[in-house]
Amino acid sequence: QISITDIEHRSIRYRNRTTCCKTHSTMLNATRTLLLLCLAYICDAYSSWNPFQRPLRQSNNHKDAIPSHHASRAHHRSSTGANLPLHMSNTASIDRTTTTPPSTTTPLSPMTFAGQVEQALLSKFQESKIERVLQSWRLLELDYEHREFVGNQQSPPITDADTSSCYQLAPSYVPGLKAVAWWDDVDQLSWANSLSKSYPAIRDEFMSVMSNPDKLQSDGNNIWAGALTTDAESYGDGWKTLVLLNRGQWDDTNAKLFPITSKAIHKSGVPVAEAFFASMKPQTSIKPHSDFTNFVLTSHIPLVIPENGNNKCRLSVGDETRQWLEGKVILFDTSIYHDAVNESEEMRYILMLRVWHPDLTKEERGALQLIYDCLEIPELLSTDPGMVVMAEQRANMMREFPLKDEGGGFGGSRLGGNKGKKGKGKNKKKGR
Repeated sequence: QISITDIEHRSIRYRNRTTCCKTHSTMLNATRTLLLLCLAYICDAYSSWNPFQRPLRQSNNHKDAIPSHHASRAHHRSSTGANLPLHMSNTASIDRTTTTPPSTTTPLSPMTFAGQVEQALLSKFQESKIERVLQSWRLLELDYEHREFVGNQQSPPITDADTSSCYQLAPSYVPGLKAVAWWDDVDQLSWANSLSKSYPAIRDEFMSVMSNPDKLQSDGNNIWAGALTTDAESYGDGWKTLVLLNRGQWDDTNAKLFPITSKAIHKSGVPVAEAFFASMKPQTSIKPHSDFTNFVLTSHIPLVIPENGNNKCRLSVGDETRQWLEGKVILFDTSIYHDAVNESEEMRYILMLRVWHPDLTKEERGALQLIYDCLEIPELLSTDPGMVVMAEQRANMMREFPLKDEGGGFGGSRLGGNKGKKGKGKNKKKGR
């Protein structure tokens, strides 16, 4: 953690080094030449080694996490061996250790970035209303990784902790949230019903845009990107994404390429933090892993499932495996170990949403969103009131829905809704 004082000291040292470098530039150039010659020799020798005798990358179980929320320093464990069996989870790669959260009663130092974020939270929200979010933020600063057997929270309860895969791994952890592998009451959620009804239109638009891949690549933003870090090996090379919404902020470019889908998400009122299309290559698997965050759940709207209904494309969460079915909305907890397979000979496509956990209060969601915003726009933590106002305006603009539309939904603006109402009134007068 770098404090403000550290930054000042490093700045002074940097200026001193700059002066020194100007004085000894000739010596540095000579040293650089010598180092380049040595490096070339080393690389030439290294390339002649047998990779089977000394692998270029050591196999181990500690992997950097995909950055989600504020857990940029989090880690997770997953097998680095062969692909999973296509019929079941590789339970051997499940880490079954458990942890207990340490005390979080001590406030963070205001001289650190984390401490300044904490102060921003307390200035915006009543402390008693966001106590769990403050605990989460402090636990992260303590490098705490929450590991828990959650089989007893399932229905029916799972009691065999030695063989079960129902373990939660959440370095980004908000205490007190229910950990259920499959949320079977998803059909009772209004936003899920709305998206289910929009499935045909979403699928048609997706297929239409995908029919011209060259145009999609040229017009889109970061199209079909892989996992965010090279160490996220559990996802494999076959899993790619096309982002519409990230950390509450719409991707204007991609949203305009998929207006029907974006409007369907927006109109549904889903409490979404992220939305993206995800592809999975044929004959590939995703190894058991956690997404490291327990305060968001994951929803899939399957768009294109090869051999739909024939059990070729499957998802396992905890101890239960289910197949994707086109148009059927599912909701599950990806802080619990999960994996996936595509046994078919064709590409699988889904629309994937990260939604706020239903147990979070409105204030807690707002506090978590503020943390997202501070990571994206550090000026929100400025001591200059004018700069803070501009940063808040920028944050609000980034969360606005980029397409003019009626209705509320996530990121909606009052202006868009009012225009929609006026439009309806005009049509009514004209007898339409």
